[in-house]
Amino acid sequence: MITYIDTDKILQGFTFIDLFCGIGGFHCALSSLGARCVFASDIDKFAKAVYEKNYGLRPHGDITKIKVEDIPPHDIICAGFPCQPFSISGDQKGFDDPRGQLFFNVVAIAKHHKPKVIFLENVKNFEKHDGGKTLARVKKELDDIGYTVYSDVLCASDYGVPQARKRLYIVAFRDDINSSQFAFPTKIDEFKVLQDILITDAENTVNGSYVIQRETTINEAIPNERKNELVRIGKIGLGRQGERIYSVLGVSTTLSSQGGGLGGKTGMYQIDGVVRKLYPRECARLMGFPDTFQLAETQEQNYKQFGNSVVVEVIQLIAKEIARHLPRNNNQNGNEEE
Repeated sequence: MITYIDTDKILQGFTFIDLFCGIGGFHCALSSLGARCVFASDIDKFAKAVYEKNYGLRPHGDITKIKVEDIPPHDIICAGFPCQPFSISGDQKGFDDPRGQLFFNVVAIAKHHKPKVIFLENVKNFEKHDGGKTLARVKKELDDIGYTVYSDVLCASDYGVPQARKRLYIVAFRDDINSSQFAFPTKIDEFKVLQDILITDAENTVNGSYVIQRETTINEAIPNERKNELVRIGKIGLGRQGERIYSVLGVSTTLSSQGGGLGGKTGMYQIDGVVRKLYPRECARLMGFPDTFQLAETQEQNYKQFGNSVVVEVIQLIAKEIARHLPRNNNQNGNEEE
């Protein structure tokens, strides 16, 4: 007999693994819904340290060196596999890049363990990379091992997170699960702006230089209404990428682990009469992490880690939609027994 979950802990009793886990955006989202992480993996020692500090679980290392049979059984695979080979800011070598090949490790694990769901995230450009052939290849690979695949590009600012961050999300259900009614979450009516998540100088606990000590050009007519979009109000120098100044009455730029210019990685904003970059705790909030989340020790690592993370709140919303289509019985892992 199969029943369906419809509670606050909608994933209670389900297990997941967290591949290319970084600082655990997937972990934060799914565990908040009751799911239990049974395995995590990443190669970055600094991210692994933050992950362990927050979740009490030390991630394993290089997934290419781990045998699939040594990974515990699980219901859901989560993987924000490396985006650099597919990003417009990279060389876009795709599957010809060794990092792009890591997707096939996800396939190998899924083929062996047959989890109920495969839940993936990557950059928006993945959808159109190589004329759409890359996404088509992903869908075929998952279809070939018995999964029904759904994908969509969602922007965080449409889901209550004041960041202009568009990402491709891929959800694949095992073919024996009826997922025909699955849909990605619809946009919410209310929105937040950057001003809503700012902290005071006194609340910032990480050392670093944030105020931009350069001559700035600010537009005379600064908007005074809240907008669910980037609101550019000025510039430094020629106003190229990384030299643009934005209003806190709009959303933030996309947080990035890389990127140059004075505003690289977080963007620049006029806040309390000065132009500055964002504090690490503000970056954490823009990625949906709670204020109890323990940060890395340096500004550099925080910027890198949050720029590489998934947006927790968006993952939560998608996970809730996934959960509505998951059968539940006493045999969570493996094939269903009706």
